[in-house]
Amino acid sequence: MNNIHPTAIISSNAKLGENIEIAPFVLIHDDVEIGDGCYIGPHVTVNNGARIGNGVKIYQGASISHVPQHKKYNNEPTLCIIGDNSTIHEFASIHRGADTGKTELGKNVLVMAYAHVAHDCRIADHVILSNAVQLAGFTQIDEWAIIGGSVPVHQFTRIGRHAMIGDGYKVGRDVLPYTLAAGEPLSYYGLNNVGLKRRGFSEEQINSIKKVYSIVYDPALNVSQAKDKLKDEMPGNEYALEIIDFINNSKRGIITR
Repeated sequence: MNNIHPTAIISSNAKLGENIEIAPFVLIHDDVEIGDGCYIGPHVTVNNGARIGNGVKIYQGASISHVPQHKKYNNEPTLCIIGDNSTIHEFASIHRGADTGKTELGKNVLVMAYAHVAHDCRIADHVILSNAVQLAGFTQIDEWAIIGGSVPVHQFTRIGRHAMIGDGYKVGRDVLPYTLAAGEPLSYYGLNNVGLKRRGFSEEQINSIKKVYSIVYDPALNVSQAKDKLKDEMPGNEYALEIIDFINNSKRGIITR
């Protein structure tokens, strides 16, 4: 049974699951689907195209699935997908897709206050966006990455899994998996050792990743030479293969040391 405050305005066309709590002054538009066990806080607006999973919490003043800030968007039906058990804090804004048709957040994502997720972003499971993070369109963030407070991220940028970005730094190039990034311009500051240990990586695994990056960021090698050396010295190593693939698919180039 749902608990809906009488001041909430909910379209009769919206599809609501079970055991949902909807607080005062919520506005829910026509083309909206909300799963079971969700909480929608006061003054939240859920616009057309929202597809919200089970157990999602959205706090006061957040704007979900608003029209994208994209000049070529002409009110086409697109989606904003939020995975199960994700949390969206106060006054965050998440826009629906434009060119690709969808903006997507995975499961167990934490979006803190005042953060913005632009059109066509892809946010994988267990990502944390800290306060006032600003993601431009087409940003891709892989599993378990953490983005520090007030970080702006350039469009088409990719941040690898288990990476961590320090507070307040600008992200203009791709950030490789398992790394720490900080400084101006944003640079490689070693491995995210604390995060990797917390997530159960063994010393052997961490040392293997460290060896990969000792080659990638060897000052005597350019990127092509580093990839060749990885193929020669670490053939079949899962982390070497993953990082080579990440570099090969980079649209904006990788951060430097």
